[in-house]
Amino acid sequence: MFDESDSVDIPPVNLTADHLLDGLLTAEFSYRSCRSRYEFASYHKRSSHKPSPYLLSKLRKQEALQKRCGPGTAAHKAALRRLESGEGAATGRVEDGDCRYLVSIGFRGLGNRMLAVASAFLYAVLTERVLLVHWGKGAAGLFCEPFPGATWLLPRAGKRSPLGNLDRYDGESKESLGNILQSGAVVGASADGNVSWASPRPPPYVYLHLAGGYGFHDKLFYCGEHQRLLRGVPWLLMRTDSYLVPGLFLTPPFRGELEAMFPEKDATFHHLGRYLFHPSNAVWRAVTSYHRPNLAGASRRVVGIQIRVFQKKQPPRQVLDQLLSCVRGERLLPDQVAAATNDAVLVTSLSPWYHERIRAEYGGRVAGGVHQPSHEGEQRWGDAAHDAKALAEMYLLSTCDVLVTSGFSTFGYVAQGLAGRRPWVMPRPSPWEEWAEGQAPAEPPCRRAPSVEPCFHSPSYYDCAARRDVELDKVAPYIRRCVDVSWGIQLVNESSTRW
Repeated sequence: MFDESDSVDIPPVNLTADHLLDGLLTAEFSYRSCRSRYEFASYHKRSSHKPSPYLLSKLRKQEALQKRCGPGTAAHKAALRRLESGEGAATGRVEDGDCRYLVSIGFRGLGNRMLAVASAFLYAVLTERVLLVHWGKGAAGLFCEPFPGATWLLPRAGKRSPLGNLDRYDGESKESLGNILQSGAVVGASADGNVSWASPRPPPYVYLHLAGGYGFHDKLFYCGEHQRLLRGVPWLLMRTDSYLVPGLFLTPPFRGELEAMFPEKDATFHHLGRYLFHPSNAVWRAVTSYHRPNLAGASRRVVGIQIRVFQKKQPPRQVLDQLLSCVRGERLLPDQVAAATNDAVLVTSLSPWYHERIRAEYGGRVAGGVHQPSHEGEQRWGDAAHDAKALAEMYLLSTCDVLVTSGFSTFGYVAQGLAGRRPWVMPRPSPWEEWAEGQAPAEPPCRRAPSVEPCFHSPSYYDCAARRDVELDKVAPYIRRCVDVSWGIQLVNESSTRW
């Protein structure tokens, strides 16, 4: 179990390129205020993925924008007054020095919210907007601030403010892009493919409904003409539970910038996640105090196993058999006739049942032992203590040398992205389908993911220029279908072979 009290006071160090993750991070923060920021590298093997100089320059530019226009500044106070008065922008033009804002509205599990924030951050960088995060209940205190001299947390707003009750926004909201496009507030398209606001100036804010199950008109967010339309809107409110980044790569105005920022497309979240997400000192103590006695002594390797079961009626024995078949078939752990090896196994699951069976199967064959930090029984959205354990376990998984994850799981996506390791993915029935009695187990039991990138579960298949749906995995050489979600897409290395 976790023991946050077992911590070692590590003195400040001279920061090196390893501590700064090859320039992703700056040295402008206090070491003691957020130990995970500069200690992350000590618990992970050196990444083979290097951030591009262009990405580093964009990060430094975004940091300056956050500091100049973020909460507490005169610019932010003025922008907030205009928003709450309904005044909005004086014109639809964007002038140098303007401060525009993107509010990320988080919901569902912590993994969903982290992927949503990473997506919103990248969109903010592309559109030169200040990112402000509404984490939702319980999660805001789990992370350190990522921007020097600025906060990314959305300040509390009054009830009458458009920012006052963000959880009310959904696909039916009249302020959503989809509903605005159907209301007559937008005219076009013109001969040059542009659309424009029917009124002399754009609205003070637009809500972007990009959650799973969103409709056709909301998906027009990914069209170039609608991105140009949104550019003049002072405030954008984005609600999603997904990793939108592959969709941004397919949005024409952004494609060139993204390809320059991320020459290795399959390392996009690897860089974004390590830049943005730094567990608070309390969470980091839980990570390090568990890692040292349980995982650090495995001289050969640590195998991380993440088990997520979405179908309550699916027999646990079937899930276990699938896992064991994967581990044996891929020879991830020693077989029965081999001598004990100095491996260790980390199991993360809401249930202790799987850990007990895996320990019975492999406990005598891995000298480092089979470990499970916690077993919460069920997922509890908005519970700060529950989310703290989830975050700690994501980071513990990210320290493993080998990963076996569950399909559809954003928890696993975050861990593999932080680790920079391609997992073996165990297919799962869709969380939205009822389990059928006698349903056959998955075959094969697991498949190697083509990249470390998370899967985008709800892409738009609509080609805005062609005005028709297309096969997205044939549009760009770095877009593939996901191994775990047949309709989803993910970023891959352009030179990788198809699975």
